[in-house]
This record gives sequence, C-alpha cells and structure tokens, in this order.
Amino acid sequence: MSRLSKLSYDRGTLTLHPPPRGAKGWLELAEWDDRVDRFRVPAAQYMDLLERLRLDKTTVQDDAKGWQSFDLERGRELKPFAHQTEALGAWTEAGGRGTVVLPTGSGKTILAHMALEQHKLSCLVVVPTIDLMQQWYTGLKLSFPEADVGLLGGGSKDSSAILVATYDSAALYAETLGNRYALVVFDECHHLPSDFYRVIAEFSIAPFRLGLSATPERGDGRHADLEQLIGPVVYRKTQAELAGGTLSSYREEHVLVTLSSSERERYDSLRAARDAFLQSKNLRLGGVDGWQKFVQLSGRSREGRAAMLA
Repeated sequence: MSRLSKLSYDRGTLTLHPPPRGAKGWLELAEWDDRVDRFRVPAAQYMDLLERLRLDKTTVQDDAKGWQSFDLERGRELKPFAHQTEALGAWTEAGGRGTVVLPTGSGKTILAHMALEQHKLSCLVVVPTIDLMQQWYTGLKLSFPEADVGLLGGGSKDSSAILVATYDSAALYAETLGNRYALVVFDECHHLPSDFYRVIAEFSIAPFRLGLSATPERGDGRHADLEQLIGPVVYRKTQAELAGGTLSSYREEHVLVTLSSSERERYDSLRAARDAFLQSKNLRLGGVDGWQKFVQLSGRSREGRAAMLA
C-alpha cells in the first residue's frame, strides 16, 4: 500500500512528498529541489494546488495550514452602510480574494471586521504605519472584546490568532507567518507590490485575501501586480458617489501662499539640498518605492538626514 503524500509548509514554499502516484496536474506548479529531494510549490499556489489534486482525485495529508477557527462575539453592533454590504458581497462572490477601492472615511476598516466575522479564521492585518497598527488594534478590540488580538511591529512581537502588523515587520517574518493565517487584510494595499513587501503575499497560503485602498494606482505601474498578489478589484466607489449620504459633502480649495524674498531664498536652498541628495542616490519620489528608499537612506548619513529635514 502506497504512503499518503504529505503537504507541508516550508519557509514560504510548499513541499509535497512522496510525490502522488498517477496525479500529473500539480506538476505544472512544482519544481524539484535537489537540496532536500522534494518537489516545491510556491506558497501562494496553495489553493490552485489543492484544486488540481482534487481534479486528479488525489488525497493528500494537508499539514501545511496552521490557522485556527474560533468564535467571535460582537462587543458593539454596527449597522453596515449599503456600500459596505455590497463590497463584502462582491468580495465573497469573487471567492474571498480581491481589492475594494473606497474613499477615505468610508469605513474600509469596518468592512474588514465584517470579513473576519464571516470567516472566523486566523487573520493577519497588514498596515503601513505604527499609528495605523494601533488604530486597527483598538478598533478590533472594540468590535470583538474577547478576541485574541496582537501586534507585530513597533517593539511588539505577538503571535495571536488576529495579528495586526506593519508591512515592514510582516515582510521580515513572512516565512513564518505564511501558513498561520487564512485571511490576510492588506490596508493601503498599494504598498504591497514593492520588492520588499510583496513576499507577504507570495509566501502566504491564505485562501482569503482582502485589499483595501482609496488610491490603489501606483506611479510605477506595479498596481497591476495586485491582481496576482491579492485578487482583482471587486468593488469600487468614488467620493462623489458616496457624498451627501455616507460621506459628508466637501469642496476642495487650493490656497496659494506668497513667500517673502527671504522665505523664497530659504525654500529654494532647502529644496536644492534635498534634490541634490536624491540625484546622488538616483532616487525619484514619484512612486511609493522612491519615498520608501528615501526614508531608509535618510537614516544612514548626515547628508541624508539633512535632506529629509529639508
């Protein structure tokens, strides 16, 4: 009697050993690793791999997934707005994978709470800043007071069933986080396609992925990668479509400031110092990656610090 093939998670990849007999469809996703005498499959192909094995009528022992299911008890009842209900429905219809584009202040956080409440599975929330990490933590504890919510970043290193992490920390620990969370929420998901951050999605086997952004487009065009990393845009509403109902109406005004001669001289001097540093490092601030690299380099030299302060 042949041994049952075992599917395992290994540092951002999947291994399947011994290879299933007769089944061939999954081989299109796999590469042989001579170092360990195993076939490896990219972690992000987890659901595709399972579907191919199912179509081949092949049973495997799935030891890859390490997430939990749990009960969630609401601490506060919030009636969702129509666009939040519609967005959740569109995301669910897309198989629980995709990006929702909504303007600032329209309740994207509440939408994520609704997705978590729907699935009740271990959830990783990834955010760009420590301030947002704290805001998400507070919001989750208000919605689900008894839930096991933790933080990864800013000195915290929890391993909770619901974990809020900065992009920096989630990328650093992507190999160990990858199989522990069934739902990953990417707040401000336009950050994800950068070279450093994309491993959060690539090393994850999460079947459910929710991207949130008011402005998913990037100057470098890499927002096109979001479809592969998270899923397609499944729902979009503009500020104009929600104004006067969900959002307060507002108007945009440009206020021009006249500088004195000394102020103009100071402004031009500081801008020249900043631009000289950017040029010396071959940096452009037109995209997310450019600003990110500027921040990183600003802490490595006196000139970089001066350019950032400018």
